Amino acid sequence: MSAPKKVVLAYSGGLDTSIILKWLQTEYGCEVVTFTADLGQGEELEPARKKAEMMGASDIYIEDLREEFVRDFVFPMFRANALYEGLYLLGTSIARPLISKRLVEIAEETGADAVSHGATGKGNDQVRFELCAYSLNPEIQVIAPWREWDLGSRTKLIEFAEKHQIPIAKDKRGEAPFSVDANLLHTSSEGKMLEDPAEEAPDHILQRITRPEDAPDTPEMVEVTFEKGDAVAINGEAMSPASILTELNRLGGKHGIGILDLVENRFVGMKSRGIYETPGGAILLEAHRGIEQITLDGGAGHLKDSIMPRYAELIYNGFWFSPEREMLQALIDKSQEHVTGTVRLKLYKGAARTVARWSDHSLYSEAHVTFEEDMGAYDQTDAQGFIQLNALRLKLLAARNRKFTK
Repeated sequence: MSAPKKVVLAYSGGLDTSIILKWLQTEYGCEVVTFTADLGQGEELEPARKKAEMMGASDIYIEDLREEFVRDFVFPMFRANALYEGLYLLGTSIARPLISKRLVEIAEETGADAVSHGATGKGNDQVRFELCAYSLNPEIQVIAPWREWDLGSRTKLIEFAEKHQIPIAKDKRGEAPFSVDANLLHTSSEGKMLEDPAEEAPDHILQRITRPEDAPDTPEMVEVTFEKGDAVAINGEAMSPASILTELNRLGGKHGIGILDLVENRFVGMKSRGIYETPGGAILLEAHRGIEQITLDGGAGHLKDSIMPRYAELIYNGFWFSPEREMLQALIDKSQEHVTGTVRLKLYKGAARTVARWSDHSLYSEAHVTFEEDMGAYDQTDAQGFIQLNALRLKLLAARNRKFTK
């Protein structure tokens, strides 16, 4: 593989990606273009621009992608009610395809022949970044410094930074107590002090969510309105996708909703423990389930639930741009044609609970389900034949089994 002439680096402005920027320049003698995405991580990004300028980046991209992130990645995923291993709302996983997409696009715009990321050789993100990049440009070269360099310790990283006059924040000179990833959907904390799953995570880990014990003693009601499976309004006020998630984050954080302590199975083969905070996502999932209860046909809903684990696994493993994920998305999106209406939820002490839902597209028929006189809407005697037909094979099995067990 020939040495790259120009590399587009996914750049946060932090110590690790600043070291990578300088390492690319010194190791390959190449130009480095930095790309910093605002996905709602809640950090000021202009310092990243100044740092990239100081370190000689040939071009600097800083982009607000919050609306695209929620509209084109988070919302399609939530139409599926996707949960990895039944619990994880995929906050880190779903951000990687968008970052990879822009890395490849910027490489094309700037004439770069390679992209680079700061994911380590033990984690899932290296797989996600690279599978997505190759899906969009099979000719692109991907440089993963953590798999190439000999800077395998914090001490060596600090020494490299000092040698090349890379500014080091005081809190970066010691070992960080845990690693954090954040975007508009979630924050994740893992590593170091969190690595022993037998030890309860300390309260100071929480960054977005109030401890449920400290949440308000009074419940709060919120109404979420959907159109074709996507949230479009909160309490009757139409809002953009990113604004909706921002407001749900505020409400969920206030009421202690969306904390997950999970030991998950990484794609690369090991188990890892993470503390996830997804306040808005937890409310959105409950609300979406609530509106589907009355608008989604039972057979369609059960089929959709049966493919959800596979869909979630594809996202977790980095196959967002794969044909199988796109095929499943088409099925999921078809199911959402009538998922339109409003859900009322009660937020209280760590829980978001659906308490009411209504829709012009509702399949719920009170006339059929009532315990009172149904005025002929349902003939209960029809159930006898229905039961006998479904019981036929069970009777035959039972008769055969009794014959050989006597």
